[in-house]
Amino acid sequence: MVLAPALADRLLPAMTAVRRAIRRRTRERLGVEHLPAGRVELLRTVEELPGAGIGTVARRLRLAENTVSTAVRAAVADGHLERRTDPADRRAVRLDLTDAARARLRHWRAARGELVEDALRRLPDADRAALEAAVPALERLLDAVEGA
Repeated sequence: MVLAPALADRLLPAMTAVRRAIRRRTRERLGVEHLPAGRVELLRTVEELPGAGIGTVARRLRLAENTVSTAVRAAVADGHLERRTDPADRRAVRLDLTDAARARLRHWRAARGELVEDALRRLPDADRAALEAAVPALERLLDAVEGA
């Protein structure tokens, strides 16, 4: 099966624009300062892997350890992450979210969910059905890209 090259040219900008619009509108609703997307990914990863070290987080994000280390320093400085020395290996660092970061992520998810639900309600039934049907295909696309 030959795919029309226009599909990727239309799909990627549309996905990016939707993601950016949701982030911008959610920030507006919450009245919070912008966090770079990479910082949010870091916080979400540490949330999923509490107590993980920089190497583990870097592997999960598929980034170099020095890149993650730089992002961790910034997240510690802005009060979103705590660095703790591993008692079993004093050279190792363990990462955890601060209470402020947990609250921010919780509020962010709630505001983002309300925003998207409100927008989905305003769409015609056929568009909502098409979006729902597209989710499994998008998940498979992610798997295909990750496996490439």
